[in-house]
Order: sequence, then structure tokens, then C-alpha cells
Amino acid sequence: MGGTMDGTKQQRRGNTRQRIQDVALELFSEQGYEKTSLREIAERLEVTKAALYYHFKTKEDIVVSIFEDLACPMDELIEWGRQQPHTLETKKEVLRRYSEALHNAAPLFRFMQDNQAAIRELSIGDRFKDRMLQMRDIIREPDAPLIDQVRCISALFTMHAGMHVLAEVEGDMEEKRSAVLEVAIDLVTRAHGGD
Repeated sequence: MGGTMDGTKQQRRGNTRQRIQDVALELFSEQGYEKTSLREIAERLEVTKAALYYHFKTKEDIVVSIFEDLACPMDELIEWGRQQPHTLETKKEVLRRYSEALHNAAPLFRFMQDNQAAIRELSIGDRFKDRMLQMRDIIREPDAPLIDQVRCISALFTMHAGMHVLAEVEGDMEEKRSAVLEVAIDLVTRAHGGD
């Protein structure tokens, strides 16, 4: 078998995996995680349960894989942020990139909100908290006055709250996202003694 053939098969397999994740999230949000079975996911995808099984053995596997995939950009961002000088510019850029990563992870956030019991069992929550703390350390100055540390931590909370709260608010998604980002950047700028 030639290398090219392999590549296309890989590509297609990757897409199936993603389609399974998307459909699973859809079903989870429609009828709840607990009530959704692998069989229903397979049915909606119009594949056999065996085909689904090839990619994921359990519902848990699907959720964890979604989380890992969406967490990748966050991990890369944290890695990047740690290597940069601790300047205001870096922090603004981190927040901009974070805003994008959160935006792409919106379906997962909805799932986490609606299925908190499942999340607790899957220990996704803990891993998420870990990343939050790492983000916090990039954004704040440990020796800054407390009020400035609070501002920096609030910037992150603002972005998370923005994901949930603004879903209920009328208006264009992009506009809401840039408004949230602006407030977050504003807080971090003030923490740096800017206006």
C-alpha cells in the first residue's frame, strides 16, 4: 500500500471521529448524557454500532476525546504564554487567543453546564480547573497588589461567564464575544496600571 492511500484513509477516519463527536454532543444536549445510548448515536450517524465501536468503546470515551481535542488549543496557548515575556501585550494576545479557543469549545461548555454530574464522574472538571490555574498564572503578577490580582482573575471569569450568560442575551454572537474580550482586556490593562 502506498503512502498516499494511507493519508486519505487517515483523513477520512479523522472525519468520522469528528462526526461521531458532533452527533454525540447534539444528542447529549437534546436528551441528556445519561439518557443517550451508543446505539442512538450510531443510528443518527447511520453507521453500525460496530463502526462506532471502532472509534469509541463507551460514551465516556467520546466525551473525554471531545474534551482532549478542544483542550489542545488551550494547552498550546498555555505553553506559548509561558514562553513569552510577562508584558501587557503578551497578556492581551493570550486573552485574544483564549477567546477564540473558548468560542470553538462552546458546545462542550454547554454540555458541561447541562451534565454536571457526568462531568464530576469523568474527572474532566479537575483537568479543566488545572488549565484555569495555569491560565491565571500567565495573566496575573504574583507580587502585584491584591486588587490587581483580582482584576486579572476576574478577566478570566468574565470570559467564562460570557460563554454562559451571553447565550441568553439578545444580539450577534461575534459582537458579544468582542464585548466580553474588551472587558477582559480592560481589566488586565488596569491591573498593569494602564487606563
